[in-house]
Amino acid sequence: MNPRTVLITGATQGLGRGIALRLAAQGHTVLLHGRDRARLDAVAAEIRSTTPDAPDAPDAPVRTYHADLSDLDQVRAMATQVREREPRLDALVNNAVAGGGVEPLRREVSRQGHELRFAVNHLAPYALTRELLPLLTASAPARVVNVASIGQEAVDFDDVMLEHGYEGLRAYCRSKLAMIMATFELAAELAGTGVTVNALHPAHLMDTEGVRAYGLTPVTGVEEGVGPTVRLITDPALESTTGRYFDQFTDARAHEQAYDASARRRLMELTRALVGQSVPDGVVST
Repeated sequence: MNPRTVLITGATQGLGRGIALRLAAQGHTVLLHGRDRARLDAVAAEIRSTTPDAPDAPDAPVRTYHADLSDLDQVRAMATQVREREPRLDALVNNAVAGGGVEPLRREVSRQGHELRFAVNHLAPYALTRELLPLLTASAPARVVNVASIGQEAVDFDDVMLEHGYEGLRAYCRSKLAMIMATFELAAELAGTGVTVNALHPAHLMDTEGVRAYGLTPVTGVEEGVGPTVRLITDPALESTTGRYFDQFTDARAHEQAYDASARRRLMELTRALVGQSVPDGVVST
């Protein structure tokens, strides 16, 4: 297996940390993202201590990127750093997540004033992917893996930011469906470029801080979600697979709204406007 360079968002705990440890153990270079500098450095040190290369070498198999993905300005700044510092990027794993929250009835907003779950779980990964496409395309074949969820709820285009009847888990489920819809759209746009885009539900109610914070009882360990995610990153058999949603290892069907072309188009028009992206060359806005 050829060594890859993989950027993992939300890599300081839970699933992201597990993915990073697995990939590093397999000999891949891991680029860790986190919003907590101390946790970020701790995971990097953990990986360096368990890899055979000299931990202080300039080409050590782990590098870190610090940003708060609830701020689109920081998302763009991190993407610029990655483009400037990394000679290649074989995979981007959009794993960072805002869960249902400790106070699920308290509506929170991002730095730009967008509903927090929609911002972190949908807008940030879309913006980061878009900003890193030049590097991903230059490194092709390359992969984008969006860590979604089996918890999905239709986006209400009359109240996308859930200003009425707010509840954290509902916001989370809507944002994850938005992520899947964007996965399908971006995969179609990138057909023929060598960059694939897929989404997955890694495992049910893993033992993570987000699950516990909402008050749910974990039913599986993080490792159960690591395997399906790493497979989408590295399995040679999936090199040309794109625009799919997986329930762990199974190619599955997402919420029905994900297959509504009109709904996807409305979502992407809104998404491009919110992240400040112009319509790409060759794509007609309707």
